[in-house]
Amino acid sequence: MPRLSFGMILLLSVLGFMLLLSAYGVFVAFKMSDGSHMSVHGYVALGLAVVLTFGLGAGLMGLAFYSDRHGYDDDQSR
Repeated sequence: MPRLSFGMILLLSVLGFMLLLSAYGVFVAFKMSDGSHMSVHGYVALGLAVVLTFGLGAGLMGLAFYSDRHGYDDDQSR
């Protein structure tokens, strides 16, 4: 396994800190609600929306990389 450089360790540390900070923000936001509660159906819908949005983004990025690697983005005017 290759050794990680200082820059990679710093990047992973910052990204991990940002993940923890965002998770804490979500926790605080749900804790400070004004008494309204989300039903189980709401949590299921929210989870599906997150998964489907992530899947759509990953699929579109995959298509962008595929088209770039196979020359679909090359200049066709030559």
